[in-house]
Amino acid sequence: MRGWLVTKSDGRVESRFGEIDAAWLPAGDVLVRVQWSSLNYKDGLAITGAPGVIRAFPMVPGIDLAGVVEESSVAGFAAGDLVAVTGCGLSEKHWGGYAEVARVPASFLVPVPGVFSARQAMAIGTAGFTAMQCVDALERHGLRPGGREVVVTGAAGGVGSIAVALLAKKGYRVVASTGRLEEAEYLRGLGAAEVMDRAELSAPATRPMESERWGGAVDTVGGDTLAGLIRTLGHGCAVAACGLAGGVSLQTTVLPFILRGVSLLGVNSVEVENAERRRIWGLLADLLGRDLLDSLTTEIGLEELPEWGEKVLRGQVRGRVVVRVLEG
Repeated sequence: MRGWLVTKSDGRVESRFGEIDAAWLPAGDVLVRVQWSSLNYKDGLAITGAPGVIRAFPMVPGIDLAGVVEESSVAGFAAGDLVAVTGCGLSEKHWGGYAEVARVPASFLVPVPGVFSARQAMAIGTAGFTAMQCVDALERHGLRPGGREVVVTGAAGGVGSIAVALLAKKGYRVVASTGRLEEAEYLRGLGAAEVMDRAELSAPATRPMESERWGGAVDTVGGDTLAGLIRTLGHGCAVAACGLAGGVSLQTTVLPFILRGVSLLGVNSVEVENAERRRIWGLLADLLGRDLLDSLTTEIGLEELPEWGEKVLRGQVRGRVVVRVLEG
């Protein structure tokens, strides 16, 4: 089978594209003929050999995959079923989606909702799944349309783009925060009512709390941006945090939490029970139109991954990138 294999020898990590012996596939309940994958920040790290993602070598990277079941040893999945995996430790501890065949535990798999093709499922991928988790977490906390505006940071990226679209579809007034103001028209096309420079949120604090503005926030950046959000959330409001492109440190005080009752909601898209995964995919099927997904998607081939991996690490990718795995 064709694919990418990342190996490590004498401390040196090497990523190569070519033929992989299918006999090396790890154990699993279901054999999937992979049609599409996607490109995420973690994938950029893995495919370029950067540390922080892969925990076991050799590894086929790619944290997402979608394709057709070829063989199954469990009830619930049969040959011909269209399925997807997002997260679940792919590209970390278990071989991922950047090869033409994958063998995975049945607990990783979800049926692709009938409204989506395999390509569109990967236009959603981990990024869209995470965005939906964030919106769902905020609404479980009490967020409702008609109140204060909601801000999305890193809005031109994969998670941010879909979060903007989901919130706008639900009737929220969405403010898109980005370091790429040249993408303002794109973000307004997704439903953003306003586009702001990320520097406004990440500016150094002048006091522990600032004027209340946000009814909620989806933060894909972390670091100083997240600290700025916490200082400016409205009373009783929350930020759903899912990213760290701006750093892993958080410089804040307890005052917004104990004087305004704000909440920081952590979102993890990797360790999610299968039933919850199916519920989130059901929400996505109800909210995301296929035309919108296609409008924010760029398609590449497996051979282009190193180039695009560098781009995603530099923050130069807009929206979602789907990876064509099965040729012909």
